[in-house]
Amino acid sequence: MKAIAALVILAFSAGVWAESLERPPVGAGDSWVYRMTTERGQGWNQTTDEFTVVRVTPTTIFLSVQTSGSTQPAREIFQGNDWSRARDVNGKETVVNRPFAFPLSDGKTWDIAYTEDGPSKQLKTRTFETHYRVVGYEAVEVPAGKFRALKIEAEGDWKAQLAPSQSVVQGANVSPGDTAMVTHAQTTLERDITGKTYKAFWYAPEVKRWVKSVEEYYSTAGVRTERYTQELVSFKAAGSANSSSSP
Repeated sequence: MKAIAALVILAFSAGVWAESLERPPVGAGDSWVYRMTTERGQGWNQTTDEFTVVRVTPTTIFLSVQTSGSTQPAREIFQGNDWSRARDVNGKETVVNRPFAFPLSDGKTWDIAYTEDGPSKQLKTRTFETHYRVVGYEAVEVPAGKFRALKIEAEGDWKAQLAPSQSVVQGANVSPGDTAMVTHAQTTLERDITGKTYKAFWYAPEVKRWVKSVEEYYSTAGVRTERYTQELVSFKAAGSANSSSSP
C-alpha cells in the first residue's frame, strides 16, 4: 500500500510539473497599468503607464501607451502575439527580446541572438546572446496584489567592438613674454569589450501578461549600469475573473 501511495504522489507531482500554458487570447480593450522604474547609473525615475490593446492580428498586438499625468498624446507601439519585442537591426525587423515562448512548461529553454552594425558612433558592432529558461512558480506581490506566477529567467552576454577614433586636445603654454599652443592627439585602437545582462519575468495566466519584470545590464567592469522594472498596478483582461483595479 505504501508503494502504491508513493506512486500516486509521484504521478500527481509529475502532472503538476508537466503543466503547459498556451498563448493567452488577447483582445482589443485589454489593458494593464504598470509602475515603471528606470535606474541609470546613480539616477532614477518612476512613471505609471497604461498599456491598452488597440487591435490584434494573427502575428501582432498593437497597443497605445499613456503615461499618467502626461499632457502628451498616447504612444502607439506593437509587440509580437507572444509579447516579444522587435526592432530594426541592420535594415531587418528582428526579435530582440522574447520573454515567453508558448506553450510554457517547467524547464523549457530558448535563445535570442543578434548582431547590430554601427549602433553608435563609438561602436562598430554590438552582439547580444540571451538564454531564457522557465524556472517554475513563485509567489510574487506587486501593487495589484499577490499572484502565483511562472518565473522566466534570462541570462545573457553582450560583446561590442569599439570603432577606432582619434581625439585632439589643445591648450596654451604660457611663459613670461611668450605663449605657445600645444596640441595633443590621442588615437583609440579598435578593440572588443564585453558585459552581461539579466532579465526576469513573472507570468500570471489570468493577467495574460507579466505581473512583474526586471531587466539589468552590466558593464565590462561587472557594474550594473541600467535596470528597468515593471510592476503591475491594475489590469482589465476580457475573460479574466480576477481583473484588478488600482488600490
